[in-house]
Amino acid sequence: MFFKKKFDDSGVYDWLIVGLGNPGKKYEFTRHNAGFLCLDVFAESQHVKIDRLKFKALIGECRVGGKRCLLMKPQTFMNLSGEAVREAVQFYKIPPERLLVLFDDINLDPGRMRIRRKGTDGGHNGIKNIIYHLGADTFPRIKIGVGAKPHPDFDLADWVTSPFSKEELTALRKTADNCCKAIERIVADDIDGAMSAYNS
Repeated sequence: MFFKKKFDDSGVYDWLIVGLGNPGKKYEFTRHNAGFLCLDVFAESQHVKIDRLKFKALIGECRVGGKRCLLMKPQTFMNLSGEAVREAVQFYKIPPERLLVLFDDINLDPGRMRIRRKGTDGGHNGIKNIIYHLGADTFPRIKIGVGAKPHPDFDLADWVTSPFSKEELTALRKTADNCCKAIERIVADDIDGAMSAYNS
């Protein structure tokens, strides 16, 4: 503990990598927290923790291929995710093209993921709020499959805050592993390679 590396959030970050979700134990393994869960796996692969409170978020940092990356899990609840992202982007002067967002997508089955360079919110409230606060939709994102509603009349809010089954969590772990590899390629400016390798 005496030699524990001090968190240094001064200077410049090459990338801001954000996982979306809701704070609190009750939401930990729910569908809306797929972004949190996959970012945690990435942080673990980099031997760092996302546990420092700043910008209305939990943050951590790592270097990926020489690029300095700030990892973020907004603690504002999903619909206000843009508040935390905007504060960090403005503080470190990070352009939208260097913001990577991981989030859940009900249009993809668990175990699947899709990378996009930019785009609309697609009906996702967390992405909608980020676009609103940044005034831009030109940031890359990784969509993480969480499965469609069991039937059309099922309330969407209830569905995305419902827990994954054991089988779905197993599939999500595979997605998280691929997500880690995709993040490394995107940070290395090889988003085309990441899309070719991991879009499903």
